[in-house]
Amino acid sequence: MTPLGARIARQIQATGPISVSDYMAMCLFDPADGYYTTREPFGEHGDFTTAPEISQMFGELIAIWLYQTWDALGRPTPLTVAEIGPGRGTLMKDMLRTFERLDPSFTGAITVALIETSPQLTEVQKATLSQTKATPSWHTTIETLPDAPLLIVGNELFDAIPIRQFVRTESGWRERMVALDSQGQLAFFSGAGSLDPSLLPADACNAASGAIVELAPARTAMMTAIAVHIAAKGGAALFPDYGYTAPGVADTLQAVRRHRYENVLANPGEADLTAHVDFAALAAAANNQKLSTHLTTQGEFLLAMGLLERAGSLGAHADETGRDEIRAAVERLAAPQGMGELFKILAVSPPGVSLPHIRSVN
Repeated sequence: MTPLGARIARQIQATGPISVSDYMAMCLFDPADGYYTTREPFGEHGDFTTAPEISQMFGELIAIWLYQTWDALGRPTPLTVAEIGPGRGTLMKDMLRTFERLDPSFTGAITVALIETSPQLTEVQKATLSQTKATPSWHTTIETLPDAPLLIVGNELFDAIPIRQFVRTESGWRERMVALDSQGQLAFFSGAGSLDPSLLPADACNAASGAIVELAPARTAMMTAIAVHIAAKGGAALFPDYGYTAPGVADTLQAVRRHRYENVLANPGEADLTAHVDFAALAAAANNQKLSTHLTTQGEFLLAMGLLERAGSLGAHADETGRDEIRAAVERLAAPQGMGELFKILAVSPPGVSLPHIRSVN
């Protein structure tokens, strides 16, 4: 058992089972042994690869979208450009380079902010951005961002925010808990807490025994905090992530370690734990703040923003090996069999703003 797993087991022995949400939070964010607080998990030598690490094209096209959105908003100044959950800082680095090429005066006029809770990743981000012209500030919460209009990006942010799971039993829907089995190993079981039927997805009434539904109040709280800032100060937000467009009955909790899936209870603190994002719930949280929401697939978005044209431009200056790598990146980012369909792009903006290349869903 991992060091964190041993501590979780001792806690369960002392105080009883813990929820899936608490288990995820400990595994990912425990100050001493949490996954994100103790390591740099990104890239080929880590556990998984995100879109900005696949190709510079992803960050470049996001930057163009943000710049065009700033124009659609009426070019407000002062302006904060922020990334929440910035990983190694690769996306922000690519965006800043693109801003400089698009309009150097824009780079000079914005305040750059990164929202990160991991001290280790903060140091990695500072090193990544040390060669840029920007002078970023780091924050651990939305609430400390400047009192100004905000353009904010969160790439694969919400999938790592803990969820709650509920299991269909003969006596109703019960919260799924993490406990210890007869051998002292971590195991799932159904707890005593029930679920308000009004919170269930429409197809849950016909679910079989053992079926699982997922709720994510922490994700709703995060989206609400972002939406409150935009509703009060102006701006827009963009969230690429993987998930579904309507709530359903499914267990999407997963663990990834060394680029392979594994049992989510096997290596607490040493594997990435995520769950698919309910985009309808996120959109509802933004709509509750009187904002508009817009949704498309990642493939549609990147192609509309000029992915193929940018790939052709980069390929014109590359050798055959480089062109093969560019083609592979395009396939991985935008093709249906890659990230193109599973990954969605959710945008949030004030009502009446015509956002570039992304359709409204409310």
